[in-house]
Amino acid sequence: MAVLQWSEAFALGMPVMDDTHLEFVNLLAEVVNASDTRLMPLWQDLIDHTDAHFAREDGWMTATGFSADNCHSSQHQIVLKVMREGLKRGHAGDLTVVRQMADELGVWFPQHANAMDAALALHLRSVGYNEQTGEIRLPQAIPMEDIEGCHGTSYAPHDAPDAKLAAA
Repeated sequence: MAVLQWSEAFALGMPVMDDTHLEFVNLLAEVVNASDTRLMPLWQDLIDHTDAHFAREDGWMTATGFSADNCHSSQHQIVLKVMREGLKRGHAGDLTVVRQMADELGVWFPQHANAMDAALALHLRSVGYNEQTGEIRLPQAIPMEDIEGCHGTSYAPHDAPDAKLAAA
């Protein structure tokens, strides 16, 4: 399977998010290309990065009106659970499953970034959220009720290019 490579198409115009996504793509490439002896330490590095990456995004969502049970956060939890299961299986000697998971992450990430993360970036900009300071310049733009579920209209305006993907 081809190794996922960074593309400017993944850039969402939010420097912290974009840098984190670039790091994810680079770490994933290291995992995909790893020798058997390096695979598990690199997989652990990817899990550690992904845990912090998702926690940061989940914090942004909480601070700006996405509820704890929205499908973006739920997807984060599921992906981490699967990655941790891969860690257990890899340490038990099943490196094939870890390699398969890495390949699947390469398929999953572009879809997630271009749909859910793009919608989150749009939402963060709409409330004037500063990723570095946590300041919200437009608190009046925060939704009155938490954004829940997986319906795209809750994440992005209907005319956003990724609205249909966010609904998927």
